[in-house]
Amino acid sequence: MKTYANLKDLQLSLFNGSLSCTSRVNNFLANIDKKKHLNVFLDVYEKEAKEKALQVDSKIKNGTAGKLAGLVVGLKDVLSYENHPLQACSKILKGYVCQYTATAVQRLLDQDAIIIGRQNCDEFAMGSSNENSAFGPVLNDIDNTRVAGGSSGGSAVAVMADLCDISIGSDTGGSVRQPAAFCGVIGLKPTYSRISRYGLIAYGSSFDCIGIFSKNIYDAAIVLETMSGQDEYDSTVSTQPVPAYSSELNSSANKKYRVAYMRDTLESDALQPEIKESIYKKIDQLKSSGHSVEAIDFPLNEYVLPTYYILATAEASSNLSRFDGVRYGHRSAVAHDFTSLYKKTRSEGFGKEVQRRIMLGTFVLSARYYDAYYTKAQKVRRLIRDGIKVIFANHDFIILPTTPTTAFKLGEHANNPIEMYLADLYSVQANVAGVPGISIPCGKDAKGLPIGIQIMADDFEELKLFQFSEIIQNLE
Repeated sequence: MKTYANLKDLQLSLFNGSLSCTSRVNNFLANIDKKKHLNVFLDVYEKEAKEKALQVDSKIKNGTAGKLAGLVVGLKDVLSYENHPLQACSKILKGYVCQYTATAVQRLLDQDAIIIGRQNCDEFAMGSSNENSAFGPVLNDIDNTRVAGGSSGGSAVAVMADLCDISIGSDTGGSVRQPAAFCGVIGLKPTYSRISRYGLIAYGSSFDCIGIFSKNIYDAAIVLETMSGQDEYDSTVSTQPVPAYSSELNSSANKKYRVAYMRDTLESDALQPEIKESIYKKIDQLKSSGHSVEAIDFPLNEYVLPTYYILATAEASSNLSRFDGVRYGHRSAVAHDFTSLYKKTRSEGFGKEVQRRIMLGTFVLSARYYDAYYTKAQKVRRLIRDGIKVIFANHDFIILPTTPTTAFKLGEHANNPIEMYLADLYSVQANVAGVPGISIPCGKDAKGLPIGIQIMADDFEELKLFQFSEIIQNLE
C-alpha cells in the first residue's frame, strides 16, 4: 500500500475516492498477522475495526466525517475502552472488562479514528524494556534480539512496523519517549494535565501523562489537539485553551530560536558515543542555521532520577492498593481468610518488578522514613521544576539525549534493576518538572539501531515544540 506523508496527505486520497478506510484496515490487519512474532497486540479488534471503517467510508461520502477519518489507532493496555478487556499486562487483572471509555479514547472515536487493538506493555507501565509484561516481551522490529523499550514498547513497535498509524501510550518517566527512540519513531509526552487522565490506569498520578507515537509531526499534532482540553471527569486536567496545533505548524517556519543543551548529559560516561556524536551534529546544524545554541550546567541533574523513583514508587504503592482480589480481577484460590486473600492474591497476581516498586514505595511512605525520603524528595522536585523554569525564562528549548544507549539486548539488564532504571536517566526530567518533551529520530548507530534526540519546552508550549521538531528533522 502507498505510503502517505501524514494524515492530511492520506485524506486527500480518501476524500477523492481513490482509497478507502476499509482497504487500509485490511492492510493493517494483514501486517499484524504477518508480524505476530513481535508480540505487539494482545487483542486485535478485527470485526469492529472493519465495521468502523465501513461507517467512516460512508461518512466521507456524505461529507460528515470527523477530522481523524482514516486514522488507525492502537491503544496501550492501560487505557479503558468500554466492553473491551483491560489488564495493564498483569495477571492480577485477568478477566477484567472495561465499564467505560477513557476520555482521550472517546475523543478519538468521536472524530472517526478507528481503534484496531490493545497493545502489549510493561506490567502497570513499570519498566524500560517491555520485558515485565505477563504476556512476554515485545520484540524490536529492526533486530528481534533487542528490546522495544518500555513501558509502551508494543505501542512503539506498532507504529514502527506499520501495524497502525498512531499508538496512544502513557509516559510516567519516559515510557513514550524512550521506546520511541529505540524504535525510530516520534514520541510525545505533553505537559502534565494537558490530556485528561480519566480512564488511564494510574501508576504515579502526579507524573502520568497520556502520550502519542507517530511517524510525523502533523499526525502527533492533530491527535494532541483532539485529545486535549477540559474534562468534567478529571479535576486535575488543565483549563488552558487548546491551540489548533496542526493548522499552525508552519506559522513560524523562519523563526530563530534560543536553545540550551545540558553539558553534563552529553559529556556523561553513560552516554553511548554515537548518540553524543549524533546530537552534537544537530547542534552544529542548528548553529549554522542561525539559531542560538548555548551549553548550560544544571547542578540538580544528579538528583532527578532518585527523586523520580522515590516519588513514583510511593504513588504506585498507594494507587495499586486497590488491586486486592475483592472486587475484580484475579483472586487467589488458596486463601483462607481476608489477610491471606490480600497477600496471596497480590503475590500471585503482581510480577516481580511491580512487587519491587510497591515495596519501595511502601518503605518511603512508612512513618519512620516518610520525612527522610518522601518529604525531602517532594522538596527536591520543586527545586528541579523551579530550576527548569529559570532555564526557560532565557531559552525556548532544552536539548538532551532521549536514552543513554540504543536498544539493548533482551535480558541484558533483567537481573540488575539499577541498570534498568538507568535507562530512564534522561527521560524522567520532563516528568519530574511536568513540562512537555518529545523524542524524534536522530540517525542510527553502527549497528543500524535508531537514535533519539529529546527536546523539552516550557509548560503548554507544545505548538513551539512541534514547530522546532520539524526544523530539526529538516536540518542537513
